[in-house]
Amino acid sequence: MPTHSPTDSAVIFPVDEIRSLFPALKKSGDFVFLDNAGGSQVPQTVVDAVCNHLIDNNVQRMAKYQHSQGVDRSLAESRQSVAILVNANRPEEISFGQNATSFIRLVSLGISKMLQERNEIVVTDMDHDANIATWLALEAEGAKVVWWHMREDGALHVEDLKPLLNNKTRLVACTVTAHSIGTMVDVKTVGELAHAAGAEVFLDCVHYGPHGLIDVQAWDCDYMVVSGYKNFSPHMGFLWGKYDLLCKLPTFKEDFIPDVPPYKIEVGTFTYECVAGMNAAIQYLESIGRRFLTGEGHSRRDAIVKAMAVIREYEVYLMGEMFSVLKEHGATIYGITDKERMHMRVPTICFNIEGLSPQTIAQEMGEQRIGLRDGHMFAPRLMKRLGLTMEEGCIRVSLVHYNKVEEIARFGQVLAGIIAKHRQ
Repeated sequence: MPTHSPTDSAVIFPVDEIRSLFPALKKSGDFVFLDNAGGSQVPQTVVDAVCNHLIDNNVQRMAKYQHSQGVDRSLAESRQSVAILVNANRPEEISFGQNATSFIRLVSLGISKMLQERNEIVVTDMDHDANIATWLALEAEGAKVVWWHMREDGALHVEDLKPLLNNKTRLVACTVTAHSIGTMVDVKTVGELAHAAGAEVFLDCVHYGPHGLIDVQAWDCDYMVVSGYKNFSPHMGFLWGKYDLLCKLPTFKEDFIPDVPPYKIEVGTFTYECVAGMNAAIQYLESIGRRFLTGEGHSRRDAIVKAMAVIREYEVYLMGEMFSVLKEHGATIYGITDKERMHMRVPTICFNIEGLSPQTIAQEMGEQRIGLRDGHMFAPRLMKRLGLTMEEGCIRVSLVHYNKVEEIARFGQVLAGIIAKHRQ
């Protein structure tokens, strides 16, 4: 039974109806997806968009026949949708590609050619290693890496960033939300501080996307990457950047490619069908928002804003239920745990159970048809900060808006059985 009183929005959140839109959830029966940070499931409309693209438009873009023109239209529509999703100033600020990591590398290589006297890059020890190692690699090009450390409370504090910034700071690279312990970062203030020092901001928004509203204008960041696979889309990624900065960014391109975004970024062929799927995923989110909007004349952005607000409210409810279950079973939870600061995190939770390896729990959970993740979470520096080994790491459960409180209860029952079995 629920242990927390849900808000009005959480009560009316149509989770059963929403779950019916996801073919994987219907096909899997009683399987519980608690590894959504490792990849969310997709609604049928996304599957249809991918399939239709492969049937109707599985050719190269920029030719003068109907199938190729269909690719051009699909990319233009998708670029517009993603621009609305992140509140970009113009669609040309969106570039599509394979994944977030490759885009981090692309931007880092470009910035390495523009370091000059501003050669300091601030990174954090809370991030995915993709947003750390990529910048560390620039030390060979003359960059100096400066560490913004997570505090023992599992958060990055902007007060600790201030003394790291000076007239040599080129860039601050940080996550919007930790993919491991779920902590959100005050990226708006990060942008204000960095820009006051004359530096730029690069945001890894991969994990925040399914949980909250992305707004690059409000955040005033300079570059941002997102991957579709956590955002109810196929595996693909996109880069957003301020148009003028993307124009200046050195990139590799063939001579016939225009030296302006997105063309100078989208070198070579990428998975057009997955981009079509991303477009459908955004339209899916809009459909959730329109369920809760009243009156007429609402824009697509209005629908996304509303969708992410009600999703956030429902997920906070789920998060409270999961915390109750974990605390009931004596779990060591990493990161923010106090009720007063739940607004500073998302329902992605890393924990351990004393006396049981993460691998044992994950294996036995899997045998009971509950999917979660164990290990180092691709964050070796964070594991070290938490006093955990790379070999064992921890367990991660990650919820999204199609999860149900009944699934959390079942997780708790199975966890109790595993603990009892190994402590006999």
